[in-house]
Amino acid sequence: MSQAQPYYFRAGAIGTRFNSVVGWLARHGLSLLGTAEMSVRGRKSGKMQRVPVNPHVHDGEQYLVSARGHSQWVRNMRAAGGGELRVGRRTRTFTAVEIADDAQKARIVRAYLKRWGWEVNQYFQGITATSTDAELLASCPDHPVFRITVEERGA
Repeated sequence: MSQAQPYYFRAGAIGTRFNSVVGWLARHGLSLLGTAEMSVRGRKSGKMQRVPVNPHVHDGEQYLVSARGHSQWVRNMRAAGGGELRVGRRTRTFTAVEIADDAQKARIVRAYLKRWGWEVNQYFQGITATSTDAELLASCPDHPVFRITVEERGA
């Protein structure tokens, strides 16, 4: 019995360019609707890797949802257990715990899609905020979610 590769939607040239612009803006203090630049230590290189993310608050907790699936930042986060979120000079160090594929995660994903679906629906293979609970739950293994706990620092 062979195991299928985990879902990962690699960014194309336009997506890569868009992400670099959004990351640059966040690094220089301009957050687009709540975006931030995340830095996480590379599991192989040991160097900090940067990527723009959409931190999401649900029921008073903060989460990072990987719309593109089991991306490099997800793999690095699993190894590092945390990282930094930055908007301008404000840097927030955080620890991260991955959420299990259960009904709670499905609720987080639904709320994330309500907030960010206009930007990320294309990566969810037909799943939207209006999908059934069963459809959302079935999509959970393809979209890792981390609960983050932040610590404020910087100006």
